[in-house]
Amino acid sequence: MFTTKHQLVRYNKLDKCFQNFGKEYSIEDLLDSVNDAIIEFDPNSSGVEIRTLRKDISFMRSSSGYDAPIETIKGATGFYYRYSDKNFSINKSPLNNNEAELLKNAISILQRFEGSPEFEWINEIAPLLNDKFGLKNNENKVMSLESNIDYKGYNLITPIFNAIINKTVIKIKYEPFNTPEYEITFHPYFLKQYNSRWFVFGYNEYNDNSQWNLALDRINGDIEKTNNKYKEDTTNWNDFFEDMIGVSKGQDEQSEEVKLIFNKGQAPYIKTKPFHSTQKMKVLEDDSLEIRINVIINYELEMKILSFGEKVKVITPEKLALKIKERIKQQLKNY
Repeated sequence: MFTTKHQLVRYNKLDKCFQNFGKEYSIEDLLDSVNDAIIEFDPNSSGVEIRTLRKDISFMRSSSGYDAPIETIKGATGFYYRYSDKNFSINKSPLNNNEAELLKNAISILQRFEGSPEFEWINEIAPLLNDKFGLKNNENKVMSLESNIDYKGYNLITPIFNAIINKTVIKIKYEPFNTPEYEITFHPYFLKQYNSRWFVFGYNEYNDNSQWNLALDRINGDIEKTNNKYKEDTTNWNDFFEDMIGVSKGQDEQSEEVKLIFNKGQAPYIKTKPFHSTQKMKVLEDDSLEIRINVIINYELEMKILSFGEKVKVITPEKLALKIKERIKQQLKNY
């Protein structure tokens, strides 16, 4: 049984009503109380009907639910409902079968990340949860995520994540490619993974840039916490990445329309796995596929285009076509 909308809200409200020995709750009283709780939680809801309420009570009574000792008692003005045990509450009960199944699935999802340093805590807590709630551990994994556990920056993900959550300014020793190491005072805001590498975006005090990005594998040594005042982040990171592929974006760069043509053999894959979220497509007479996207022209876009080899051609903008052409020329010198 899957949890439906407002279901837990209803169960918890009924639980409080059944525990209240100072009032005799008829089925109508229960319905009013439950609907008040639902509307308080979700003002756009119209509540539930009495048929749903009766199903909730039946489920709470069942062994698949909470084995709740709900009595139906005949009173002076009709029947009312309450627990036979004053000390009973569904929040004191062991997990029911449905909750245990949901928890087991959640643990299974968490265990997908076993072996990654930033998720080491899962290796400790999963067996405890399995033992505590009598959940059987399924040794046969049914899902795998691509992950490079030897990636140099993996051990920095947790401390940087904590710095973001705790709004801590940090000092980092950073060494870009082909550039000497330098120290940076950094206000971390957002972690992003791209192409099996991790990047942290934040405020660089030195150049007063609030959208500076650092590759974790270029950070040397440990991260040092400081007592500097943390500069609050106002960036909408979903919007920030909306018009780009990868992580490279200058402060004043604007997106441009890029037109590409994929040959007949590659076209079906681009239809099912769009090049970018802004993609617009047109099938040409020879069954090749023309796509138009609006993105920042950056290094990651160039690399993605080159990854399709002879199966793609850049039509516009001309500057991008020339860049790709020049890279291909340089590549040919290697053979």
